[in-house]
Amino acid sequence: MKGQISTETTRNSTNITDMLALSFRKMLQQPVYRLLLWIAGAPFMIILWIAHRIRLVKENRHGVSSLVLQELQDQGVPEQLEQKAREQLARKHAFFQTTIPQEELEKEARSLAQIRLKEILAERTHEDGLAPSADLASTYHRLLGRPEWIVLSVLLGWPLYVLMALFANPYLRYVLERLVMALGVIIGVAFLVFTILYISPMNPAASMLGETATAEQIAAFNQLHGLDQPYFIQLWHSLKGILTFDLGRSFVGNESVTTAMANKFPVTLTLTVISTLLAIIIALPIGIISATRPNSVFDYTFMFIALLGLSIPNFWQGLIFILNFSIKLSWLPATYSPGNWLSALMPIVVLGTGFTASVARMTRSSMLEIIHEDYIMTARAKGLPRNRVLWRHAVTNALIPIVTVIGLLFGGLLGGAAVTEKVFNISGIGSYIVDRQFIPDIPSIMGGVVYTAIAISIVNVIVDLLYAFIDPRIRSKIKQN
Repeated sequence: MKGQISTETTRNSTNITDMLALSFRKMLQQPVYRLLLWIAGAPFMIILWIAHRIRLVKENRHGVSSLVLQELQDQGVPEQLEQKAREQLARKHAFFQTTIPQEELEKEARSLAQIRLKEILAERTHEDGLAPSADLASTYHRLLGRPEWIVLSVLLGWPLYVLMALFANPYLRYVLERLVMALGVIIGVAFLVFTILYISPMNPAASMLGETATAEQIAAFNQLHGLDQPYFIQLWHSLKGILTFDLGRSFVGNESVTTAMANKFPVTLTLTVISTLLAIIIALPIGIISATRPNSVFDYTFMFIALLGLSIPNFWQGLIFILNFSIKLSWLPATYSPGNWLSALMPIVVLGTGFTASVARMTRSSMLEIIHEDYIMTARAKGLPRNRVLWRHAVTNALIPIVTVIGLLFGGLLGGAAVTEKVFNISGIGSYIVDRQFIPDIPSIMGGVVYTAIAISIVNVIVDLLYAFIDPRIRSKIKQN
């Protein structure tokens, strides 16, 4: 009993060691993760690299086979192989109901273990004395067989093991990789916009102080806001502010840009979410009906209305709504007021019109492509109910492009529908950016750009996650990677 427990414990520890070594090897094969390994576990990685170089010197001096055999013996591999062969022989004789003396059983088990040990030794060494696995990953794997090295690696490189744990979970790694990509996009957009503003001929000091401002006043303004500093210093302050969520203070009103954006975000978010929900509720049934009844009266009618929705400019639609429903009929307020929900109806409809039209047309196009696939025809031939074929097989497989369009449109609205907000006098993100870009109020513009980049990046990450949730093929690919 004790022997079985000991064998099971050894086997479990070996499996854990193999898993760690496999993750370590895969991370070393990818340049980005290799760099992260060196950053996360720098002290341990340096020691590991020194141990690896020492190992290479020993192998070149004494030969590979003897060293590999010694390491296998230190790890208890021959005993494990012999125990495994003994168990296999016992099961074999029990199955055939034959008896064999214990001495012969032990002798046969040792023989099989020696054969397997030679195979393992041949796999890890070449006849010319070179080790195919003589890399940093194999050295790490061998050192894990020693308890003192495990303790040392945990003490000096525990961030490395956190990184390896994240890498081992495919879904978590999928999310983190996209978040890192989103961060890169945000920084890249901020760098590009700041550079354009820096080389722009517009003068914020002259715009703020007016034509009568003296050179001393303009110089004082530039010094106060750091505009007299070199390009790279200003760029560093801007990027540091993004990473620390401190976007500075605006030129107009000297208010915190972060606070101003936070105050205007709820309005934009509320209108965007409601418009998106209404658009999805209306567009999906319309697109599905049009696809299931192509070239019918319903199809032509719905698609004609969708084409009108795409063709109508937002500002014109908003002005027509105000003219009819506010001025002539006096049903709805002409401008938006946070305390009056009726004032939000017209902006929501204006924002949702183009949204609904785009989603409806994409739904129809995607459904028409799916319902003519072979597996749909097979499902119908099997006699499955029409509704089951439609909703379980066709709609679920058509969702990928639909979700993509919804994500892009939602991210665009969340970034600020400036025209609609201006028409209905909505104090949202879009109107805030437009008002500040003509000065130019650099901190406010940077804040708006960073906000828009963050909003669109987060929406794209959510869309990528929805892909994996909708399509099992994507989930399988994530696991394989």
